[in-house]
Amino acid sequence: MRANSKGESFAGLSVAMITPFKDGGVDYESLEKQVQFQIEAGTTAVVPVGTTGESPTLSYEEHEGVIREVVKTANGKIKVIAGTGSNSTDEAIYLTQFAERAGADAALLVAPYYNKPTQEGFYQHYKAVAEKVGIPICIYNIPARCGKNIEPETIIRLAEIPNIAMVKEATGSMDQVSSIIENSDLTILSGDDSLTLPIMSIGGRGVISVVGNIIPSEIINLCKTFDNGDIILSREIHYKIFKLCRNMLSLSTNPIPIKAAMKILGRDNGELRLPLTPLTQNEELKLRETMKNFGLIN
Repeated sequence: MRANSKGESFAGLSVAMITPFKDGGVDYESLEKQVQFQIEAGTTAVVPVGTTGESPTLSYEEHEGVIREVVKTANGKIKVIAGTGSNSTDEAIYLTQFAERAGADAALLVAPYYNKPTQEGFYQHYKAVAEKVGIPICIYNIPARCGKNIEPETIIRLAEIPNIAMVKEATGSMDQVSSIIENSDLTILSGDDSLTLPIMSIGGRGVISVVGNIIPSEIINLCKTFDNGDIILSREIHYKIFKLCRNMLSLSTNPIPIKAAMKILGRDNGELRLPLTPLTQNEELKLRETMKNFGLIN
């Protein structure tokens, strides 16, 4: 791993924000409160309109509106990594250019889904977007949702492009992470909350987190204790967070459980957009028990 990674300024906790809804529309007042919550926690960056933000069901107008509002509220106090990925290269270029004009600090681009590109197709997709913007780009590699893996060799090749700076790594493969870190100057951020410490132990620099919506301080503490060399304490924090992640996020598809948890905490109304549906009564009881065991509720 090289001493100075391109995306080092994004190390630590970035939070994959939910998109709050009210009566079918985006609740911008609640969105502003979510950003302020993360500013006060000391979070490195917020990541609007990603998977957790239900981006597949947002209109173009809403997608742009959420990015614009988050950048405005952040006001330089916290970094903004805007979700701008698409399975259409032209659409990804359009959204990333908008994010740059709006003032986002970086863009998160999920691997093109459904199309199942070749490795050359992945390379040309990200290259085409990178050449049209100046902000740093974070590749989001999540084969479980997208159908194909962006192989390490392709990512290492993409690292030669100046503004491709980070990877949100959600393959679950430590071999893949190791290969990318060893052979590039990209900053690796975990895409799975339960793998934050394992990935950091081999050179990753933090996480783009779902549970950071409700426990940012704990995850920040995890990252800091590891960076400070306190392996024993960071391991203790990891296992505490691991139990919450395992029991909460396994209940249903993200972002259903995190929105339910935020509703229980009084930080969201839990409204989802179809085709996502709420937890069942039994699932909510399990969620409440998990949150109680963690100390989030009595």
